Amino acid sequence: MAHENTSAAPSLGRRGPGRMGAPVEKPKDASAALRRMAAYFRPELRSVLLLGGIVLAGVVCSVLAPSFQSDAIDAIVSGQYGSLPQILGIMLAFYVIHGLVTLLQGYVSASLSQRIVSRLRGELFDRIVHLPVSYIDTHSHGDLISRMTNDADNIGNIISQSLTSLFSGVLTLIGTLVMMLHYSVPLGLLSCSTVVLTVLVTSFMSRHMRRFFLKRQELLGALNGTVEEMVGGCRTVTAYNMQERVIGDFTETADRLTKTGIIAEIIGNCMGPVMNTLSNISFVIVSVFGAWFALKGYITVGVISAFIIYSKQFSRPVNELAQLYGQIQTAIAGAERVFSVLDTPPEDFAGEDAGEVQGIIEFRNVNFSYVPGKPVIRDFSLHIGSGKKIALVGSTGSGKTTVINLLMRFYDIDSGEILLDGRNIRELSLDTLRDSIGIVLQDTKLFTDTVRGNLAYAVENPTQEQLTQAARFSYCERVIRRLPEGYDTVITQSALSQGEQQLLAIGRAFLSYPRILILDEATSSVDTRTEQRIQQAMNKLMRDRTSLIIAHRLSTIRDADQIIVMDQGSIVESGTHTQLLAAKGKYYDLYMTQFAGNSI
Repeated sequence: MAHENTSAAPSLGRRGPGRMGAPVEKPKDASAALRRMAAYFRPELRSVLLLGGIVLAGVVCSVLAPSFQSDAIDAIVSGQYGSLPQILGIMLAFYVIHGLVTLLQGYVSASLSQRIVSRLRGELFDRIVHLPVSYIDTHSHGDLISRMTNDADNIGNIISQSLTSLFSGVLTLIGTLVMMLHYSVPLGLLSCSTVVLTVLVTSFMSRHMRRFFLKRQELLGALNGTVEEMVGGCRTVTAYNMQERVIGDFTETADRLTKTGIIAEIIGNCMGPVMNTLSNISFVIVSVFGAWFALKGYITVGVISAFIIYSKQFSRPVNELAQLYGQIQTAIAGAERVFSVLDTPPEDFAGEDAGEVQGIIEFRNVNFSYVPGKPVIRDFSLHIGSGKKIALVGSTGSGKTTVINLLMRFYDIDSGEILLDGRNIRELSLDTLRDSIGIVLQDTKLFTDTVRGNLAYAVENPTQEQLTQAARFSYCERVIRRLPEGYDTVITQSALSQGEQQLLAIGRAFLSYPRILILDEATSSVDTRTEQRIQQAMNKLMRDRTSLIIAHRLSTIRDADQIIVMDQGSIVESGTHTQLLAAKGKYYDLYMTQFAGNSI
């Protein structure tokens, strides 16, 4: 029933924060996104401060521990064994504390990130639920789901891992540099010389890695698309005997993915050894110059030991910060995508209470277009009396379903008026408007819930007698009896045939017992005999209720009070079944095509 989705599909190359070289999605306004994200940290200020204190304690321990190791070695070299137990005890305490605060840091950061992401996801889901149908129709559903899952996960990963690594990395760099310069300024500067080389190499390799990882993700998306199409259309593939062609398409894409993946992995796997090599070069520099300085009496042997550890500590944050840059950029871009949905105005539910609805509907000179300049409904006027049964017929694209969209206010009209009991529906609250209307769509939607929950979707706490009556009227009682636990069976759409799903949807409409009933090809998936039974039951439901029926099977609307024939968004004919056949116009052509086998 919804207007066809015309938006582009989400990018195939998207992925969450991962290894270095993965595709980086850059934000449009990083500072604005960061300021907005900061608002989610304010309710968690206590946890943020606690996490900052834990990180600081861990950095202090990691920076000071090597200095005590230096003192211990110097004590051994000088033969001062009396102070050795105390020094070793302090050093051991620092390492134990560092291990404990690292564990505590993981717990606090994980809890903090999950609470923030939970709040963000809750706001996002609430906004999506309240978005206009027009927004949902014109945006890729996969893209909306991606914002709820991938983008939110990226934000959570950054909070739980990258932010703490960023904070501790910066503090470790500063603390380590201070300690190295404290012990020996010349040796400290020599140790830092490899940092420039590390940054240059990291930047060069990341640029090439990113290109191949992006290509790999695109090919992986194409491969997944091929598999999804084959699985979803397996009957078509088999019926047309196209298995070999499908295998060929899959193999071609898989071969390209394999070649690209090999190159990406080779470059990616080189990063570690290259970084280790640069780190080892730093060790060599410290060892050579440290030994020379020790022989000259500038430093002690213990200081050389401390410098070896410090040089390792100094290079590690540099590598981590280089990797974090891309991850943080991607997460900020994801936050922008989430915020763009949150900034979309929700439907305005404000308005007057509809009160006791009589069901008098009137369209006055209504014009509407999904795309500006391409009208779908043109000067549409129609009066529907209370309790009348009106059928809308016409060829595909004539605007039948759009009329229903406008009455439900899934879309707002461009001009004209739609009245309910003489009141403009724009003045009524959406809650009361939609509560007075029951709808059965051609595309049946059942939820992963019990049969009872699906039938009672629009009704609070119905009695078993009401459920049984609705099931009996809609002829789904027999279907329910076959299920393992009857009304308490948890169902999925795949567990029932399309016809059985439609019967349950009709039962749901019976139970809601609305003042206005809309049937959009409600019996399109049931057999003729069941359709006749449902028609009899629905006649009971529609008695004294205003009913709008969209039908392609013209046999189901012969008893309609009025049949409206539409073409290109306008009414071209109206009357009863007998009157329209006698007129031998558009309806006559449709009827004869369907039942007499004539061509129009």
